[in-house]
Amino acid sequence: MIPHVTVNLAMSADGKLSTIERRQVKISGQNDFRRVDVLKAENDAIMVGIGTVLADDPSLTVKSPELKKNRLSGGRDENPVRIIVDSNARTPCNAEILHKGPGKRIIAVSESADPEKLKELGKYADLIIAGTGRVDLKLLLEELSARGIRSLMVEGGGSLIWSLFENNLVNEYYTCIGNIIIGGSSAPTPADGTGFIKEQDFIKLELADMEMIDEGVLLKWKVKK
Repeated sequence: MIPHVTVNLAMSADGKLSTIERRQVKISGQNDFRRVDVLKAENDAIMVGIGTVLADDPSLTVKSPELKKNRLSGGRDENPVRIIVDSNARTPCNAEILHKGPGKRIIAVSESADPEKLKELGKYADLIIAGTGRVDLKLLLEELSARGIRSLMVEGGGSLIWSLFENNLVNEYYTCIGNIIIGGSSAPTPADGTGFIKEQDFIKLELADMEMIDEGVLLKWKVKK
């Protein structure tokens, strides 16, 4: 058994997550920010890859005082468990995610991670070793389930999202498409990585909902299993 996985992201009208310099830009607006905050509060955990941590230094905290209060009144921590997928333990010890706001943190690493760096990171987060040269995502999700995590929100980046799709681990995929064009062949996209070659391997989606939001559109997809 593994958690229910929801991938959530905002991308430009040409399918870019950020610029070619991997500089974060505003793609969606306040209504979408509030929607994402609700989604965070509803999930047991939220996960990002190390690339997102190094590029954006997110805290992944719930912002709304009311949503925090609701979580606390339900017997949960103020923030969902925050998880970094970081095969080689590159997470800076001063990263926002490790210090801002109360709640549990987990860093998932591989067996090849530097033991000395793991000692340092272990001061701020629980460590899960899953896989040899890189994190085995299925093993990680099984361990998260064993720790009581039933729902998992994934916010990026493209390499992590691709790996989850590649291993058929995604249940729902939410994309807020903003009204801008970013461009650039090397700008990150929602599912970077090697990509599928054979058409029969493509991930098939079913459109569950669509709505206008801010100056863009929100698409909610279910992954066909």
